Amino acid sequence: MGSPVVTMLTDFGLRDPYVAEMKAVILSLCPNARIVDISHMIEKFNVRMGAFVLASAAPYFPKGTIHIAVVDPGVGTKRRALLVETNEAFYIGPDNGVLVLAARKQKIKHAYNLTNKRFMLSKVSTTFHGRDIFAPAAAYLANGFKLNDFGKEIKDYCIPKFAKPNLGKDGLVGEVLHADDFGNVITNISQDDLDKIGAVRDSKMKIRLGKKVAQVRFGSVYGEARAGAVVALVGSHDFLEIAVNQGHAARHFGTRAGDTVFIELSR
Repeated sequence: MGSPVVTMLTDFGLRDPYVAEMKAVILSLCPNARIVDISHMIEKFNVRMGAFVLASAAPYFPKGTIHIAVVDPGVGTKRRALLVETNEAFYIGPDNGVLVLAARKQKIKHAYNLTNKRFMLSKVSTTFHGRDIFAPAAAYLANGFKLNDFGKEIKDYCIPKFAKPNLGKDGLVGEVLHADDFGNVITNISQDDLDKIGAVRDSKMKIRLGKKVAQVRFGSVYGEARAGAVVALVGSHDFLEIAVNQGHAARHFGTRAGDTVFIELSR
């Protein structure tokens, strides 16, 4: 076998030994693994942010990449440990929705509940499944073990509310997934969703976000709006963004991840 690519995304930060411990487990079990850090600066316990960042980065990795995502406020509870196979990659992490946004984009083929203790460390902590369950599972998978060796296949994995907006008679109802460092408000509404309401370039949109309502133009680049003006566009990760050209949309609207966004075309 070649050098399997294993990515890591966590909310652990970089001050503590947690990330290094996970990498040590992977390399001890699969010395030829190539480990790539997506991010360890996900906001603590923010499953939605972790799901967005993972879904944004995962499509650009080679086919067969193994992605570990650990944003896990329910660690040690009855929430399940999950291994997901898609058409393009594998995803390992808690069954709390952090994997699903990325996995559904690549068409989920199978999902397994990680229960086989053979593929865990001999002593499993109730507070660090990243090291004791997820990291060894990734290493054993990279070593070529069969998926159904890890546990029973399941169909009822967690699909979070933020994974899909709703189409109503008046437009789309979605959520804010993330506000990036530029202040752009990134929603869970995709180009496919916008097609369903007939949104095309230069369409006029009515957006309700936070406590504000704005009439905006549906553009394609930030610079189409004058400095300080609001513009809506589909960004580089195929999600609708609400931006203020050379400004900060999240502050302008007073919004944050998890807030509801309403989109309708102005007639």
